[in-house]
Amino acid sequence: MYPEELRGRARQFAHRCVKLALALPSSPLNNHVRGQLIRCSTSVASNYRATCLAQSKAHFVSKLSIVTEEADESAFWLEFIIEENLLDKPRVAPLLKEAEELTKIFVSSRKTAKDRSSEFRADSGPEPNNQ
Repeated sequence: MYPEELRGRARQFAHRCVKLALALPSSPLNNHVRGQLIRCSTSVASNYRATCLAQSKAHFVSKLSIVTEEADESAFWLEFIIEENLLDKPRVAPLLKEAEELTKIFVSSRKTAKDRSSEFRADSGPEPNNQ
């Protein structure tokens, strides 16, 4: 998947989560869950956008780690909504599936980036002689 496609997918995920969160009826618990889901789902999209502008492999991996954590946290809050019966499961399940898929994609991307970073270090030239 190209970065532009993933950027759009993350943005759509954020929009869908915001709409779902706003559908929660007002109560102290729902207001808390609403804020948490909006914060972490929009963070997925905004931080992935920043990841695409990373100026080094280390910065890329660091930003991608944040994106991964936020996607997983989004999945947590969606699971919580289902477990607490705050909204009907059929309404939440597709978004939960998307959160899980995005998390897997970001974990895989981070692993690939880390593996490639170590390849670059290994190919950087001969080791200094420590005699």
